[in-house]
Amino acid sequence: QVQLAESGGGLVQAGGSLRLSCAASMSIFSAYGANWFHQAPGKQREFVARVTPDGTTNYADSAKGRFTISADNAKNTVNLQMSSLKPEDTGVYYCASARFWGQGTQVTVSS
Repeated sequence: QVQLAESGGGLVQAGGSLRLSCAASMSIFSAYGANWFHQAPGKQREFVARVTPDGTTNYADSAKGRFTISADNAKNTVNLQMSSLKPEDTGVYYCASARFWGQGTQVTVSS
């Protein structure tokens, strides 16, 4: 059973930056890539960014130009660098790979 653990969330002012990390208990990202999802309060979970095993990245329109996803397969980690944060970025951010999900990390952006 693969375990994914997110970290790096917190409280930040609008316009600020945060770096989220997702650590896997075993090597999985090199085979399946990784995804980040965002769940705002009272809303459904939504796709944010993806990195494929060959390093190709995709972003939701809301994340383009502000967020960067990257994978370090040697360390079994995937990062999400978030900048120019907005209050609507508030919520829980989840890492997912294959059929596995992390528990999420809370991000709060104050206006």
